[in-house]
Amino acid sequence: MVYPSNHRQIVEELMAGKFILANEEHFNALKENDKFYAEFFKVSFDLDLNIKSDYAFLLSKESQENFSRDVSIFIAILSYELDRDGRNFMEALEFNEFTLEEIDRYFDNSSFIDLIESNKALREPDARRTLINGMHRRNIVIKNFDDRFSFTQAYKVFVDFAKELAMKRMRHEEPSEA
Repeated sequence: MVYPSNHRQIVEELMAGKFILANEEHFNALKENDKFYAEFFKVSFDLDLNIKSDYAFLLSKESQENFSRDVSIFIAILSYELDRDGRNFMEALEFNEFTLEEIDRYFDNSSFIDLIESNKALREPDARRTLINGMHRRNIVIKNFDDRFSFTQAYKVFVDFAKELAMKRMRHEEPSEA
């Protein structure tokens, strides 16, 4: 059987939980063969392929991993703290570079300190660095220097998840009493 170009790289990266970004050469091969890959991942691994205009990733309905949860909480707390600091968090995530010192300051002074303290991946600066390194390996952030990083377009998956969760909660909320 003849596979599309970059097949091995596409499969290995997606199966490792990595986002494939639009600026990577093999993203085009993935996008051009989207029907093949959607069926390939569904039949072979029961995973759903999601291809957006600027990134692609796999989604499992039965995932028990904590990494996505930790990234979601990290981005949610960072977004809240950026907003509280008077910054447009969507613009900051999209266009800004962050330093590890800045991240530590936001998390150490957060009003969500109980949540941070209860999460091993967020509790201490070294743990947050490990989480950021994991995000780097999966193309969620790009490390510009040892102590600086920027988010890739993949951050949108986590923001979209938060929006979806908020909408579900709003629909199921009991009406308030006057």
